Amino acid sequence: MSVELSAVRASTPRPAPKPLIEGTQSAGSLVMLWVFLVLPVAALIAAVPLAWGRGLSGLDASMAVVGYVIAMAGATVGFHRHLTHGSFKARRGLRIALAVAGSLAVQGTPTKWVADHRRHHAFTDREGDPHSPWRYGTGVAALVKGLLHSHLGWLLNREITNKARFAPDLLADRDIRVVDRLFGPLVAASLLLPAVIGGLVSGSWTGALTGFFWAGLVRMAVVHHVTWSVNSICHVVGQRPFISKDKATNFWPLAVLSFGESWHNSHHADPTGARHGVLRGQIDPAARLIWLFEKLGWAHDVRWPDAARLAARRTNP
Repeated sequence: MSVELSAVRASTPRPAPKPLIEGTQSAGSLVMLWVFLVLPVAALIAAVPLAWGRGLSGLDASMAVVGYVIAMAGATVGFHRHLTHGSFKARRGLRIALAVAGSLAVQGTPTKWVADHRRHHAFTDREGDPHSPWRYGTGVAALVKGLLHSHLGWLLNREITNKARFAPDLLADRDIRVVDRLFGPLVAASLLLPAVIGGLVSGSWTGALTGFFWAGLVRMAVVHHVTWSVNSICHVVGQRPFISKDKATNFWPLAVLSFGESWHNSHHADPTGARHGVLRGQIDPAARLIWLFEKLGWAHDVRWPDAARLAARRTNP
């Protein structure tokens, strides 16, 4: 009977994998994307002369730093290590809070972000990777073009990663679906709340405007470009202390700003690990947050690095 069953299974064709792409972005979506790409960068360029001429208020700086920490923690701990890779399990309240915080980074809905990133890991630095800097070749001109593509050019690609293939668990998660639907209002809150606070505290329209500028636009631009640098710089420049199937690197100058995401070679060598900065002296703020959540009882089943497994993957043991 078992032989017959095996024969039936062997003769039954496996279903074809779902396609990589589920559709294309609308013209309106592309226009909005251009706005959110260009406007924060313009604000960042204007920031230096503006600060030089007027100064940066303590309130604006405080709101910008707090907003940056919340958004970056949401993107790194929430979107990346928790939702994408399952580095730890979270209580419902923390899971929702992390999904909301990640949305404040204004990099797409949780489900879209996760689908893109899982696709990146499935096809890293080869055909199918949505943002490899090596897609045009290894020459200088090709690499420059690839770096521009991997940093932000890929965002303008009209193709939409198939969420049913790469993020079916999130599509089935009612809480995440709600956060996905609230992405627009969350983006608005990310930009307008600093303006409201600045206006109320200062009692002036000037305070509202500077709050919007520094803690809204400039903060968003810095979050964007630090995150995108992991896609671009951390696949070209840096060290590769661990064996991985791609060109991911560790780039220490971005460690603090990226909350430990720039230990990218370590991450690609052990994608589900909750800590990316696994070597001595490697700062990893996101891992410290996960540790704190675990101590508070909000996170459990944390996949901390295994020393023996890491040792086996060292390029120079």
